Amino acid sequence: MRYPAEFDDIRRLYDDEVKESVSEILGQPQMPSIIGAVLGNDYAEYFIRKLAAADSIDGVQHESILDLITTLEHKTCRSVSLFGTENVDTDNGNLFVSNHRDIILDSAFLNEHLLFKGLNTTQIAIGNNLFVYPWISTAVRLCKSFVVKRDGNIKEQFLISKQLSEYIKFTRESLKESIWIAQREGRAKDSDDRTAPAIIKMFSMSGSRNIAESVESLKVTPVSINYEFDPCDYLKAKEFQLKRDCPEYKKSPQDDLINMKSGLMGYKGKVSFVIGKPLSGLNSIVGDAPRNEQAHLIAAELDRQIHKGYVLYPNNFVAADMLESRHRFKDKYTEKDVEAFNAYLKSRIDLIDVPNKDCEFLRSKIIEMYANPAINQAAVQ
Repeated sequence: MRYPAEFDDIRRLYDDEVKESVSEILGQPQMPSIIGAVLGNDYAEYFIRKLAAADSIDGVQHESILDLITTLEHKTCRSVSLFGTENVDTDNGNLFVSNHRDIILDSAFLNEHLLFKGLNTTQIAIGNNLFVYPWISTAVRLCKSFVVKRDGNIKEQFLISKQLSEYIKFTRESLKESIWIAQREGRAKDSDDRTAPAIIKMFSMSGSRNIAESVESLKVTPVSINYEFDPCDYLKAKEFQLKRDCPEYKKSPQDDLINMKSGLMGYKGKVSFVIGKPLSGLNSIVGDAPRNEQAHLIAAELDRQIHKGYVLYPNNFVAADMLESRHRFKDKYTEKDVEAFNAYLKSRIDLIDVPNKDCEFLRSKIIEMYANPAINQAAVQ
C-alpha cells in the first residue's frame, strides 16, 4: 500500500526509489570520509558496496544500516539494552513516544535492538532543521524516516501539524507500522524530560473531538531512554552559558553537525531503552477538564510513565545528591562512584571553550543533566 499523494513531501521512501536515492547519497564527495570515520576505511569500502547493491528499504536497514549502528554501538557503548518488548503490538504497531537524548542514536539504537529481537523497525520522525545538506533529507527517508517541518508561520504550522497527524494516523491504522517520535521538539538539554502538550494536540488533530480516545486509538506507548554518559553533555553546558550570557544566542547549522558527530562517536557507557505499556484509561484522567487542559493532563501522564521507566546508573544518583546537597540516594552508589563522577565532571569542563568561562556554572549544569532522571523517577515512585 502506498501513501496518498498529499504526503509525498514528508513520507518515507518506497522500495522502487531506493536505487536512485542510494546513488545520490554515495555520489556525495564527502561520503567516503564520513563513513570511513565511523567504520574505518577498509570496512567502509565493504559497507559502500553493500549499500550500493541495496534495492529495498528493508535491504538498506537490515544489510547496511544495521552494520553501521552495530559498529557504532561496539565502539562507543559498554552495552545497549532494550526492555519491555512484550508491550510491542506485532500486528498493528505502536506510536512510540520517548524522551530525547541523542539527535540520531535514540531512534537508531531502538530500531537496531527491535531487529535483534525479531521485531519490525519503526518509522522515525525527524525535523527538517537537521537537513544541513540537501542529501540528508534523502538519506533519512531512505532509513525509514519521515519529515517533520519546523518552519512556517502560525497558519502554516497549523496545516503542517494537521498533515503530520494524518500521516501518523494513516501509518498506524492503514499500514499497521510503528512510529517513533520525541516527546517534544529538540532534546531536553537539562534531562528534565517533559512532553509538549502540543504533541498531544497534534496526535488528536486527525481523530475525534475526544483527545483521550484519539491518543489511545493511536496506541501511544512511552519509551524511557537513559545514557550512562552523554557525549554531548559538555556541548549542552556550553550552550547554557552562551544563552545565559547572550539571550539572543542561537545554534548554527555547524553546531548541529558538531552535536551529531559528538553524539555518534563519543563514549556512552551503558544505554537503556524501556518500552512501557500503551497509554490507557485516559478518559478517567482528563475527566471533564477543558480540551486545552486535557492535552496537559495526558502529557503529564506520559511523563510519569517515562520517568518511571528509566534504568538509572550510579552517576545519576551521585549527581542528584550533589544537586540537592543531601544523601537521599546514598545507598545507590559508593565513594568510588563519587570520585569517578567528580573526575568525569572535570574532564568534561576542560573540553569547553567559551568566552568568560564560568566553571562553577558549567559544572552545575552538567550535574543537573545527570541528576534530573533520578529526581524525576523518585517523584513518581
